Amino acid sequence: MNIDISTPALLFPAITLLLLAFTNRFVALATLARGLRQRYLDHNDPPATILGQIKNLKVRLLLIRNMQALGIASFFCCVLSMVLMYLREQQTADLIFGASLFLLLASLILSFIETQISTKALNLELSDLERKSSRKI
Repeated sequence: MNIDISTPALLFPAITLLLLAFTNRFVALATLARGLRQRYLDHNDPPATILGQIKNLKVRLLLIRNMQALGIASFFCCVLSMVLMYLREQQTADLIFGASLFLLLASLILSFIETQISTKALNLELSDLERKSSRKI
């Protein structure tokens, strides 16, 4: 299958939007991590939910870092494949473009996993609130 130079360019908007979304996730997690750190320091005996959230955040930050790295690598491969097409190295360009698609797919898989972990973190926080509110009743 031969692709032309505009095919990899079609991924540019998608990859850049994904990278922006991943960066926004990272910023939100960094803010949450700072807040959890302060909550941890404010307690003499920190609740298990705070420790669980901190552990969860470390995993999520690692996933987001890897999501960003794979997205950047995908973007790099798209640009490299366009350069190779420009240099009339069609077979190599096709392979590099295929690699960019697989890198993007891997990034999306990690994004899905991070979303699942994020949901568990929210459930942990909500269960803590439910326990506290049931004690007050």
